[in-house]
Amino acid sequence: MRVAEVVGRVLYGHGARYVFGVVGSGNFHVTNALVAAGARFVAAAHEGGAASMADGYARTSGTVGLLSVHQGPGVTNALTGLTEAAKSRTPMVVLAPEATAPRSNFFIDLPALATSVGADFHRVCATHAAEDAGAAYRAAARGATVVLGLPLEVQHTVTEPWSGPVPAVAPTPATAPQVEPLLAALQAARRPVFIAGRGARAAREPLTRLADASGALLAVSAAAKGLFAGNPWNIDVAGGFATPLAVELIGAADLVVAWGSTLNMWTTRHGELIPPSAVVVQVDHDPAAFGVNRPVDLTVAGEVAAVAEAVLGRLGAGSTRPVDAGTGGWRTPELAQRIRDHGRWRTVPYRDEGGSARAGAATIDPRTLSAALDDLLPPDRTVVVDSGNFMGYPSMWLDVPDVAGFCFTQAFQSIGLGLASALGAAVARPDRLTVAAVGDGGFVMSASELVTAVRLALPLLVVIYDDAAYGAEVHHFGPDGHPLETVTFPETDLAAIARGYGCDGLTVRTVDDLEPVRRWLAGPRTRPLVVDAKVCAARGSWWLEEAFRGH
Repeated sequence: MRVAEVVGRVLYGHGARYVFGVVGSGNFHVTNALVAAGARFVAAAHEGGAASMADGYARTSGTVGLLSVHQGPGVTNALTGLTEAAKSRTPMVVLAPEATAPRSNFFIDLPALATSVGADFHRVCATHAAEDAGAAYRAAARGATVVLGLPLEVQHTVTEPWSGPVPAVAPTPATAPQVEPLLAALQAARRPVFIAGRGARAAREPLTRLADASGALLAVSAAAKGLFAGNPWNIDVAGGFATPLAVELIGAADLVVAWGSTLNMWTTRHGELIPPSAVVVQVDHDPAAFGVNRPVDLTVAGEVAAVAEAVLGRLGAGSTRPVDAGTGGWRTPELAQRIRDHGRWRTVPYRDEGGSARAGAATIDPRTLSAALDDLLPPDRTVVVDSGNFMGYPSMWLDVPDVAGFCFTQAFQSIGLGLASALGAAVARPDRLTVAAVGDGGFVMSASELVTAVRLALPLLVVIYDDAAYGAEVHHFGPDGHPLETVTFPETDLAAIARGYGCDGLTVRTVDDLEPVRRWLAGPRTRPLVVDAKVCAARGSWWLEEAFRGH
């Protein structure tokens, strides 16, 4: 059996069921070995799109994503999506063929490239190919993006046949977390707030019980939106996306516990969200994450769920802090009502700025657009958001059913990743409607993957927040009088472009223009629908204005 075939069989044996990529000579045999073992190959139009598909698939499914690319340019084409995955700690294996001869046209320093973007690097050797492939998969399953080097000469080497068994993924040896200081802080606090981040996505149940026991309010970083969906004490996203009520409440906290969150500048509004008087605790499995973005008063090393369970055990089973009885605690009937009335951006009044003309035609307010879509779309949905000036509107106006229903491609702050990430999410959850929210700049960058969307025939709604510009740059530099010709564009019929790729296309300038969306939702939804929403662009989004104040 050739090494390439061994690698494919081992990865399938470990659980790989989908592989995304673009096939060339260097990854032809390993990809076919995966398919022969039973995996499904999803052919992308471009390696950059394939990388984002594998990323979106892994985030949404909670399993390891697999990316297969050609040597040299296949790897470098995938680099932006790979960097986003590595910075997000997406569990992903990149099958990266290697031309090892330095004079080869395809030669790149693959280990150095992987290291430069924060990915792990493993290499397959002919004498223990099965062990190497299995080790890479297990490393990814523990929460890493792994570049698996497949030297071309090694792939073709004949080795012993492999048919299993697959070694179990050994759990990381656990030590009892030291929770006494956190326990004491919770017992002393009257207004605690939990902020759960990416590292807490699997810990809803123990964190909810601990919040009930300690009287805490529940908030999340944007990457963990949906984690506490439906909880009456959920105040949603902290930081730049936070509602005025969330800003008020976090600003009044006497204890903030960051669970799997590094409290970066986005989550803390450049450090201004958390009051100086609050005790700040950081819980993370990685001690290297402690205090990387701001000073913290207490740290607890351990997996988030294990730490929460340990604290609950010390508090006593079934312990619940009673509703406030004049002690200054949070959980009063009055606050519960305020959260119901004002805890979502949709409940915050605004002046509709739609109707303003652009190129002689009307535009729609992005808030009005997002609220109308939220009412139209089924609750069972996956919302995938690209980067850009627009991104707060779908992130905060479109509800999601749970944390798996929100895919936020912002770790590298690159535009153009959302559409392909949505395709991966749709493959992972075909039972849900997948909504890709993108700007016009990011859409044009990634439009070639509409070919893939049509081939997959999965339920996919693409909403383009089209302001005919790179909106972030317009609103960053425009107020200072800088020329904007380099970042503004003529009106473009993006719906017609989508139809050219085989999608259904729709231009929206008013709420009434959304009626065809209702008909598309009624079925059969066998072709993606692309909505070119001509949004008003008179001002920057609220979160971007907040971010620019920090510069």
